[in-house]
Amino acid sequence: MTPTEEPLSDLHDPAPVLTSEIAFRGRVWDVRRDEVALPSGPVIRDYVEHPGAVAVIALDAQERVVLIRQYRHPIGTHEWELPAGLLDVAGEPPVVCGQRELAEEVDLVAARWDHLLTYHSSPGGISEILHLYLARDLTPVPEAQRHTRTDEEAGMPTRWVPLDELREAVLAGRVGNAALIIATLAVHDLREQGRAGFAATPGR
Repeated sequence: MTPTEEPLSDLHDPAPVLTSEIAFRGRVWDVRRDEVALPSGPVIRDYVEHPGAVAVIALDAQERVVLIRQYRHPIGTHEWELPAGLLDVAGEPPVVCGQRELAEEVDLVAARWDHLLTYHSSPGGISEILHLYLARDLTPVPEAQRHTRTDEEAGMPTRWVPLDELREAVLAGRVGNAALIIATLAVHDLREQGRAGFAATPGR
């Protein structure tokens, strides 16, 4: 970066919307059609409206990550994923959503929460913004207070995977979930740099 350049950053500058309508109303997602005024002239853009979501990479004292496996029909794959959920409660902060999902999906609570990053899942066709959190100092939810999982959630396998092994799976292309990949590489990098409360380990 030269002295005259600003730090690299996206520019949030929504274009004027001339018209807007629901082009398709689905069971879970709606498709919105906007006529947008761009400098080159008006264009039509269809996109999936999404409330946003949160995913949690929960790391225990042995530096293992808890994963769940869920069937994703659009890609015909049983994916290993992080505990996650939609921001579908009005006004709920993302970290509160993450705390609820961690308890409901894997029966865990965490004493420490760190925001990792926020990213746009596929900005060419969906409005989803996904917030990633690192959860640590884990303890189990008491048996009597555990969430009763139903439907597909009732049978989702879980697995604890060492962070280094998970990174290897990511780089080898054996797992493909975007939130899992991004969170794994981010946490591994923070650990290697001795940041976010990690103790740097010489020679690691």
